[in-house]
Amino acid sequence: MGAFLGLLLHAIGGLAAGSFYIPFKLIKKWKWETSWLILGFAAWVFAPLIMAWLTVPNLFEVLGAASFEVKFYTFLFGILWGIGALTFGLSMRYLGIGLGMAVALGFTAAFGTLIPPIYNGTFSSLIATNGGKVVLLGVIVSLIGIAIAGKAGMLKEKDLDDKQQQEAVAEFNLSKGLIIATISGILSACFAFGLAAGKPIAEEAVKLGTDNLFQNNPVIVWILWGGFLTNFIWTMILSFKNKTFKDFTDKTIKNKKKNYLLAIAGGVTWYFQFFFYGMGTTFLGKEYEFASWTLHMAFIIIFSTLWGLYFKEWKGVSKKTMHTLWLGLAVIIFSTILIGIGNNI
Repeated sequence: MGAFLGLLLHAIGGLAAGSFYIPFKLIKKWKWETSWLILGFAAWVFAPLIMAWLTVPNLFEVLGAASFEVKFYTFLFGILWGIGALTFGLSMRYLGIGLGMAVALGFTAAFGTLIPPIYNGTFSSLIATNGGKVVLLGVIVSLIGIAIAGKAGMLKEKDLDDKQQQEAVAEFNLSKGLIIATISGILSACFAFGLAAGKPIAEEAVKLGTDNLFQNNPVIVWILWGGFLTNFIWTMILSFKNKTFKDFTDKTIKNKKKNYLLAIAGGVTWYFQFFFYGMGTTFLGKEYEFASWTLHMAFIIIFSTLWGLYFKEWKGVSKKTMHTLWLGLAVIIFSTILIGIGNNI
């Protein structure tokens, strides 16, 4: 039952992560950096603090209780993750929701899933148990599914000419998008490292009366604040360079209030992926917690691909491309079943 709840929570988190860019796409007459800054305040400053305050007794005591080293590395991984989050948004801009997420999350899943148990020295003990072997098999199958989904994205690029690509993704640029998505995928894995580094913060939260289900919420605060610092600096640089601060006050932009609401909605939606991810990890136990990252990535790809289909990003592709896409999604879904079974053994 615990594994099922863990899968369900990761699925909800994946739905949130796969959906955050939808309201962002609807913003009109604002430059990208203006929209991203508002999204960042909502996603990485206010939402995590409010949700942690609602779920963690003595929150500020918990935030300050761990050693400087623990907080430093948690925050540092947040800064690195922030670069990944920044480039993640850019990869959606140049590749679209479907292809951008598949490429970026493929790298994120591989690094974020396998490095923590290797670094912590638990990898050898993991493969010594039957349940551990099944979970690890599920992780490998998921990575294969992600690779197949990425292959479908490559086939899509071959199927459509430049005009068709532009119709689906206004600023489509394959070479630039792939470079950015690769950087994003590698650095986005630092979120998983941040959770591992911040484990003493979570343990302190439990000691001070926090329910196990919400123990990761104060850790997420430190990680996301680090991520916001990165994004804030970059959006400020772009705003000065492009002279786009006027977006906030320009009275000729009639839909300005709507833009604020859409950016905030996108940010809050993005945050909730981590809220549910943090809860989902608690149901997989310490031994199989590393598999949470793979599940998270898998569900994001499933839902983001479905959104890509809804927004006709795959319109006009060949049957081979669509078959490859559905095969990738089927393999990813099968991998989540394997991880759930392994967790219950």
